[in-house]
Amino acid sequence: MGAVQEAGVVVTGAGGGIGAALARRFAAEGARVVVNDLDAGRAEAVAEEIGGIAVPGDASAIVADARDALGGTIDVYCANAGVAFEDAGPGRPLDEKSWAVSWDVNLMAHVRAAHELLPEWLERGSGRFVSTVSAAGLLTMIGAPSYSVTKHGAYAFAEWLSLTYRHRGLKVHAICPQGVRTDMLTASGSAGDLVLRPTAIEPSDVADALFKGIEEDRFLILPHPEAAKYYQLRATDPDHWLANMNRLQQKWEETR
Repeated sequence: MGAVQEAGVVVTGAGGGIGAALARRFAAEGARVVVNDLDAGRAEAVAEEIGGIAVPGDASAIVADARDALGGTIDVYCANAGVAFEDAGPGRPLDEKSWAVSWDVNLMAHVRAAHELLPEWLERGSGRFVSTVSAAGLLTMIGAPSYSVTKHGAYAFAEWLSLTYRHRGLKVHAICPQGVRTDMLTASGSAGDLVLRPTAIEPSDVADALFKGIEEDRFLILPHPEAAKYYQLRATDPDHWLANMNRLQQKWEETR
C-alpha cells in the first residue's frame, strides 16, 4: 500500500493482541515499524519477528525515542495501548487508582503523543494518527465504567483532531471493534463472555479493517459492522438503547 510503504510507523501496546497485529500488517506493507510495549521482552519478540525496532516503555513518553529509532521522522502513530478494570460494584470503595491509570493510558497517552507529533506534521502537511478506541467508546460496556468513560474520551479526542487538522494534511482513524480475541477479552470475565465473546474476531481482522479504512480514507473503522446499527439506535432513540443495555446488565448480574 503506497500510503504506508517506507513510512515510519509507531505502534504502542504492540507486544500482543491488536497492537502486534497492526505492527505485523504495517511491516508486511513495507513500513518501518517501532514496536512499543511496557513489557520489553514482548516488544523485542514482535520486533524481531517483523524486522522492526523495539522501543519499550510507557506509551505516554516514547515519541522522542521512537522518532530517533526511525531516523528522525514518524509518519504514522498508532495509539493502541489500553487498560481495562472491572467495576468493583455498589457499596465498595471507589478504586481511584484504577480510574487514574485508565485516564492516563486510554486517553492522556493519546493527547501527549499528539502534542509532540503535531508541530512536525502540520509543518510538513502530512501525518496519520490511528486511535484504537473500542466500541465501548461509541457505545459503552457493562461492568467497565472507567474503560467506557475513558474510551469515550479517546474517541472524542480523535474526532477533535480530525475536524481541527484534516485541512492541514492530518489523517485520523478511530478503530472501534467489539470483542477481539486478546488477553484483554480473557480478562474481561463474565461480562466479556456475555457481551463480547460470541462475536469476537481475531486481531488480524482488526488490522484488515484499518487498512481497508486507510484505502477508503475513512475516519471511523468498524471491524464489527453491526456496531453501526447500535450507534445509530443510541443516537436516535437513547431510551430504547439504554433499556436494551440495562437488560444485558440484569442478565449479567444473574450470572455472576
